[in-house]
Amino acid sequence: MVEKKQSKRNDYLAATGRRKKSVAQVRFWLKKEAKEIEVNGKKLTSYFPNFEFQEIVKDPLKKVGKEKEFAITIKVKGGGKHGQAEAIRLGVARALVILEKDLKRSLKKAGFLTRDSRRKERKKPGLKGARRAPQWSKR
Repeated sequence: MVEKKQSKRNDYLAATGRRKKSVAQVRFWLKKEAKEIEVNGKKLTSYFPNFEFQEIVKDPLKKVGKEKEFAITIKVKGGGKHGQAEAIRLGVARALVILEKDLKRSLKKAGFLTRDSRRKERKKPGLKGARRAPQWSKR
C-alpha cells in the first residue's frame, strides 16, 4: 500500500491568481510572527520598487482593513510586472474569501474577485500585427 503524505495545510491558506501570462501562488501564514509580504523570496518593496504595483498588491487587504494581520508569501512567474501584480491581487482576494466568507461581497463589489481574462491577440497572416494591415496604395 502507498501511504499519503500529510501536508501542513493547517499552517497556511493557499489561493491562486492569474492575469495574462502571469500565475501567482499566494499563501497566508496563520502562525508566523513576522507580518510582511514576501514575493519570490524578496520583500514586496524590493520586488516591486514601483509604488503603483505595491498598491495593486495591497488593495484587497486595505479594502477589508487587514493590512498587518498576516505573513504572506507569494510565488509568481510569467508575464510582466503589471500582470504579476494583478495576478497577486486576485490571489490575495481569493485567500481572504477562504479565510472569511463575509468579505466576499465587498471584494466582489470592488472588482478584486473577477479574473481579467484579456490576452494579447494573435498576429494574422497578411497583416503587420493583430489588426494592422499594410498601407494601401492605388498604383
